[in-house]
Amino acid sequence: MLLPALLVSFTALSHAALTYKGVDWSSLLVEEAAGHTYKTAAGSTQPLETILKSSGVNTVRQRLWVNPSDGNYNLAYNIKLAKRARAAGLNVYLDMHFSDTWADPGHQTTPAAWQKYNVDDLAWEVYNYTLATMNSFQSNGIAPSIVAIGNEITPGMLWPLGQLSKSGGAYNTARFLHSASAGIKDSTVSPKPLIMIHLDNGWNYNTQSSWYSNILGQGPLLASDYDIQGVSYYPFYNSAATLASLKSSLTSLRSKYGKPVQVVETDWPTSCPSPASAFPSDAKSIPLSAAGQTQWMRAVASAVGSAGGNGLFYWEPAWIDKSVSLLH
Repeated sequence: MLLPALLVSFTALSHAALTYKGVDWSSLLVEEAAGHTYKTAAGSTQPLETILKSSGVNTVRQRLWVNPSDGNYNLAYNIKLAKRARAAGLNVYLDMHFSDTWADPGHQTTPAAWQKYNVDDLAWEVYNYTLATMNSFQSNGIAPSIVAIGNEITPGMLWPLGQLSKSGGAYNTARFLHSASAGIKDSTVSPKPLIMIHLDNGWNYNTQSSWYSNILGQGPLLASDYDIQGVSYYPFYNSAATLASLKSSLTSLRSKYGKPVQVVETDWPTSCPSPASAFPSDAKSIPLSAAGQTQWMRAVASAVGSAGGNGLFYWEPAWIDKSVSLLH
C-alpha cells in the first residue's frame, strides 16, 4: 500500500524549532502479520522504517500496554519494533499507557493484575514496572529518547484510584506520575530519556493550565519529574480547536512552565462525511485528501514552531487497512 502523502512533507517541515519529527507506527507489526507491505510515492516496496527515514522522520512513537490479551503492544512487541527503528537510525519515543489496552480520556483502566492493589501498592507497582521496562530496553541495547508516563491523562490515570473526578484521585495521579518518573531515573537505561506528560485537547489552554495547577499542587509530583509537555490535537472534535488556539495554548504553556511542548498526536482525514462538529474556521480551506494531510501537517508544524514547540507526531500512518483490528 502507498503511504499517505503526508510522509513526503516531513522533509519540508524545516522549522528550526522542530527537533522531533515523527509518527506513531505502533500498528506496524500487526499490519505486516496481516500481509500488508508499504511503498514509496514512486511505487517501490520498502520496509516502513526505510521509507520513514528517507521522508524526514527522525523519531517513531510506540504504545506500550502492560499485559494485552493477544500480546500486541506488550514489552516484547515494543522491543522488537524498537530494534528495527534503531537499526534504521530512528529515535524511539515510548508511550506507556499503564493499562492492558487503550488509555485515553474515556478509558484509563488499571491493568487486571494490579486491580486489587491499594494506593501504596499501586504506586510501588508503577515504580517497579517502569524500572523493569527501562532496564529491559537497556539490556536490549535501546535507550528511548522520550518516555511518556501515561497517555492522554487529562482525566487521571489508573482508574478508579487515579480518577480525577473521585475523591483523592488528583493526589493519587500525582503520586503515580512521581513513581513512574522515579522508575525511569533509577533504571540502568543510558542516556536517560526525556520524560513526558501527555494530555489531550492541546488547543485548550484552560484545560492544560488547570490540570497542571491541580496535579502539581498535590505535592508528590515535582516539576523536576518531567521534561516535556505533550498534547494531542485533533481538528474534528470541536470547532474551537483552531490552529490559532493551538499556537496560543502552546505559547502560554511554554511561558508558564518553561518546558518544551510538543504535539504528539494529530492527523487529518481524507474523508469525513458526518463530522461530530464543524471543522475549525482556520482549517476549513484544507481539502479532505492526501494532499490535505500534507497541508495540515505544514500548518500544525508552523503553529508548533511559532509557539516555541520542538516536536510533531502524526498518529498512525501505518494503519492503512481499517479492516485489520489493532486489537485483534
